[in-house]
Formats: sequence, C-alpha cells, structure tokens
Amino acid sequence: MALKLRLARAGTKKRPFYHIVVADARSPRDGRFIEKIGTFNPLLAKDSEQRVVLNAERARHWVGVGAQPTDRVLRFLDVAGLVQRPARNNPDKGKPGEKAVARADERAARAAAAAAPAEEAAAE
Repeated sequence: MALKLRLARAGTKKRPFYHIVVADARSPRDGRFIEKIGTFNPLLAKDSEQRVVLNAERARHWVGVGAQPTDRVLRFLDVAGLVQRPARNNPDKGKPGEKAVARADERAARAAAAAAPAEEAAAE
C-alpha cells in the first residue's frame, strides 16, 4: 500500500482549511485517511504559529515508514526540520513559447520594413 502525506480540504466555500493526513495514495483527497497529523490554515498570516500545526513525532514516524509527502506537505516538513527539500530550478519557465517568439520576429520584421522607406526618403 502506497502511503501519502497530503492535505485534505475542510472549511467552507472561500474559507479553506486543511488537515494534514496520512492516506492511501488511491483514496480520494477528502476521503478516507489513516491518521491526522496536523492542520494548515492558509488564511492566517505567514508568521503565525497557528498557520501550520504539525505533530512532528508522528510525521517523522510516517516518513520513516515510507510515506511520500506531497509538494506542499514537503515544504511544511522542511520548515519543521524533518525532511530536506531539494531546491528546484526551472530556467526555461520565464522564456516565451514558440508562437510568441514567432510573433515578436514578425513584428520586428514589419517595423524594419516600415523604417526602410523612411530611411531611403531621408537619404535622398
């Protein structure tokens, strides 16, 4: 059985509140879970102590047993000092796509073509 440390959503519409749970990877997000090991309240300030409440001992146990944390839970465990989160680097994320590059080249060609007759007229 593949175990996941993940968030289960609670709270009302537009007021999210999450439980940090250990669940079978095949179970639904808000469905059956094995154990609740903490809470996450994204509406609180980032420096608030109540924003993330985590039972570190149980989290350490489940990670030791082989449960895989999701990206968000891995951030929480890294802040708590339980797991080392590898730094991510995606240098291509900010680059424009192929179509955007093609449009920019076309725009530059049109601007150059429009500037060429003006330069010829100025030279005469």
